[in-house]
Amino acid sequence: MSQKISSPSHSNSSSSSKHDSRQDSWEIIEGLRGGLSNVQEPENQAGYMLKKRKWPMKGWHKRFFYLDKGILKYAKCAADVEKGKLHGCIDVGLSVMAIKKKAKCIDLDAEENIYHLKIKSQELFDEWVSKLRHHRLYRQNEISSLHSPVSFTSQAKVTAWLQSSDDMDRCTKELSVCEAQLLELNHLLRSMEVLHRTYSAPAINALQVTYSCDGSRPLVHQASNESRASITESLSEFFDAQEVLLSASSSENEVRMKSPLYFQSHKCTAQSVIAVGVQLGCVENGGSQEQRRCCLPSPSPNTSNISLWNILKNNIGKDLSKVAMPVQLNEPLNTLQRLCEELEYSELLDKAAHTQDPFERMVYIATFAVSGYASSYYRAGGKPFNPVLGETYECDRPDKGFCFVAEQVSHHPPISACHAESKNFIFWQDVRWRNKFWGKSMEIVPVGKTHVVLPGFGDHYEWNKVTSCIHNILSGQRWIEHYGEISIKNSNSEKCQCKVTFIKAKYWSSSMNEVEGAVTDHKGKVVHKLFGKWHEGMYYGSPPSATCIWRMNPMPPDYEQYYGFTKFALELNELDPLTKALLPPTDSRLRLDQRLLEEGNVESAEVQKQRIEQLQRERRRVLEDNHMTHQPRFFQKSRDDTWVSNNTYWELRKDPGFSNFDCPVLW
Repeated sequence: MSQKISSPSHSNSSSSSKHDSRQDSWEIIEGLRGGLSNVQEPENQAGYMLKKRKWPMKGWHKRFFYLDKGILKYAKCAADVEKGKLHGCIDVGLSVMAIKKKAKCIDLDAEENIYHLKIKSQELFDEWVSKLRHHRLYRQNEISSLHSPVSFTSQAKVTAWLQSSDDMDRCTKELSVCEAQLLELNHLLRSMEVLHRTYSAPAINALQVTYSCDGSRPLVHQASNESRASITESLSEFFDAQEVLLSASSSENEVRMKSPLYFQSHKCTAQSVIAVGVQLGCVENGGSQEQRRCCLPSPSPNTSNISLWNILKNNIGKDLSKVAMPVQLNEPLNTLQRLCEELEYSELLDKAAHTQDPFERMVYIATFAVSGYASSYYRAGGKPFNPVLGETYECDRPDKGFCFVAEQVSHHPPISACHAESKNFIFWQDVRWRNKFWGKSMEIVPVGKTHVVLPGFGDHYEWNKVTSCIHNILSGQRWIEHYGEISIKNSNSEKCQCKVTFIKAKYWSSSMNEVEGAVTDHKGKVVHKLFGKWHEGMYYGSPPSATCIWRMNPMPPDYEQYYGFTKFALELNELDPLTKALLPPTDSRLRLDQRLLEEGNVESAEVQKQRIEQLQRERRRVLEDNHMTHQPRFFQKSRDDTWVSNNTYWELRKDPGFSNFDCPVLW
């Protein structure tokens, strides 16, 4: 009834150490085998267990659980369960269940949430595990009888309820196509509206922005007591509305137009207009940029024949960064290039660098932090390539005004460091991830800080990243959500700070991807409010008078067929002869497996991927045999043990160049 997952033991380990290893590893509780069977109705089980607090709270709290015919209900106490005052309920028949005997832990991955439970008593732990097994089988058998004929095989981690029929699959695909077409139509309608409003705005005064200003004071937001519910309801109403509609004769407009946030609201409109008229290239300050590619050489491959369960079944509760995946599950970009994607909306940093008011500057910084998640919305279907140790990537974008460089500075643990500069800002981070697979979902928990310096003001902002979770890993339509809190501080000034919350989706609510934030002064008083959706746009103020700070750029045509890449992502792996001559041989664009996947040659890409991974193992073995450690070329450790640029990359690129660059053969 169960499948044990143990880490490999050395041949000279004693039997007791092997037993301890098994006790300390996760054990998957398998479901019903061979279809329908006669499972006796189980007895109810009740009692207290420790439940891990939901993020951002830490630690565990005691909750009363009541197990009835495969449904696990929980509340603060037994009386609350009897009164129906539940904190939640879990269908254990539809959940992936895993246990760790030594720690006396039980994990239930119910897709919308991952429940971590713990029991102090060994006797009670064994009792609960036994009851949960029985109830789970009973519930799965019940589901099977409702959806018969269905097969429960030993390979199936998820239950039959999740195994959609051909009709359901076809329906799902058709709905996805309809959704994509509606989204495209929506973008077109928005663009048409914007074009209309751009030429007719001076004659419209239906809406007015309710901010109090005078000629000498910066923009100050009027406090509002609207609830979060009203914000959510109002969001769709004014998302497409012109953010600031002016009356040609209004003297107040002159004051409003002095605020940088006023100009940003119109920049959102301008970007939409540009998107309608320009399919290729970039437009910055009225000038044009040389054309870049608008699609990949080949669409993404079909992955329906890959059994993810066979790959992941031995890795419940483990870090997946060490698990080898078929190349078809990758997208033709790697983690270093993904870091560069966070600069897609770098104009927000440029705007911050030209904003005098520190509270408004924080608004732009916070919006920039949110915008870095936008490109992930359509990307739950694939994973980036893992960079090999010593791999680098540069992105020189005169059209955006920045140059970016990244390097894989550590392999175990994997650490990617990056640095970008422009005349307006300096951006850097070293990124480490902890990711775990829980049966249906994969959580990605980033560790470390992102830094932005605005030299013109002496500001040094730093913030953390939120948790990401990919749902429906094994079946159904995969989707990604981000949840948690970003805390932004200026380490050179205590004048203001900002907290931005990515709200976790709730199964009883249709609201998804919502973000709320507040900029406060040193006393904690709210100065500005932020809200929106991380995959659509961010607003400043309160409905219905809020101002658009940022919107996600329109997606390219047929993006679903090309890994869900944004236009910016399409350009990251582009390699022209002039650029190729300037790159070091360690640059990601020269990596064979990634290039072959981009070109649609999946079989050759898989061969090259395995070869490159083997080369990395051999290089590591040589270092270990000679008691040596890898030394990154372009980054160095700082006092706080983070990786920062040593400021040599662009100088070396300029003189003497990388043509005679001494480096290991990575591929």
